[in-house]
Amino acid sequence: MSPLGETIRSMIETEGPLPFDQFMQLALGHPQHGYYMSRDPFGARGDFVTSPEISQMFGELLGLWAAETWARIGCPSSLRLVELGPGRGTLMADALRACQVAPEFMKSLAEVCLVETSAVLRKIQEDKLADYDGPLGWYDSLDQVPPGPTIFIANEFFDALPVRQFIRVEEGWCEKLVGVNEDGTFFFGLSPEPDPLIHAPAPVGYVLEIGAAGHQFAASLAARIADHGGAAIIVDYGHTQTTYGETVQAMRNHRAVDPLSDPGECDITAHVDFASLARAANATGARVFGPITQADFLNRLGIVQRAEALKRNASPLQGIKISRELTRLTSTAEERGASGATVPGMGALFKALAIIEPNAEAPPGFEPRER
Repeated sequence: MSPLGETIRSMIETEGPLPFDQFMQLALGHPQHGYYMSRDPFGARGDFVTSPEISQMFGELLGLWAAETWARIGCPSSLRLVELGPGRGTLMADALRACQVAPEFMKSLAEVCLVETSAVLRKIQEDKLADYDGPLGWYDSLDQVPPGPTIFIANEFFDALPVRQFIRVEEGWCEKLVGVNEDGTFFFGLSPEPDPLIHAPAPVGYVLEIGAAGHQFAASLAARIADHGGAAIIVDYGHTQTTYGETVQAMRNHRAVDPLSDPGECDITAHVDFASLARAANATGARVFGPITQADFLNRLGIVQRAEALKRNASPLQGIKISRELTRLTSTAEERGASGATVPGMGALFKALAIIEPNAEAPPGFEPRER
């Protein structure tokens, strides 16, 4: 059993079964043994690949999105550009390079901020951003980022926030709990009594996931934007309508594994409920646009034109690679997923949601479509 597994096993034996969201939080964020705290999980040598690691075009377009959004909120003279969960720093490095074409925007940046709790990833980000000569800051949480107009980028951030899971039984909705067998392995069980606050109608056996941590974070983010000005772009995989069904998955070496096996050694994520994020953000007074598919978002930002521009100065082999990257980011065709099941391509599976300060016009990619 992993070191974190031993810690969790002792907790359960002492305190009783854990709700799954607590298990997930420990598995990913335990200060010493959490998955994100102890390794670089990204890329071919890691456990999964994100859009910025697939192609430079992704980060470049989000950087230009930030520059154009800055113009649409009135060109504040002092702005913070913040990435939540910045991975290796690849997205931010590509974004800042692309924004060199917008010198007034670059001049407005009081600080580029990275909200990151992993010391391992902070060092990688620092190396990746070594060429940026402006102010850089690292923060452990959103609350630590100084106030003022801010543009936030959150790519594959919300899917790693813990979710609670409930199963419909005859008496109501019972929460899934994690227990431990005599041999030390973990298993799922149910709370003895249904939750008195959940009354969603559904047949027996249905699963309901509630991403309370994501809802709360979206509300805090939107409230900050409503109060201090700015915007946020959220890109992640998930669904546009709140629905039933289990979406939690665990990945190790690019393969699907049991989320209860070896906590701290595999990535655990869940599909983002964008409808709930939008409701939470709307309640603060900020404006919300989307969600729309990643394909629509990137196409409206000009990814096809950017790919063609890159290919003009590329070798034939590089041109083929750029075309494959474009297809991977924007394809809506179904493909075989890590678990072996058929899933939509990234262009359809991933969605984009924008939050912007009150009274601002629609941000890039979310303008009303002409009829």
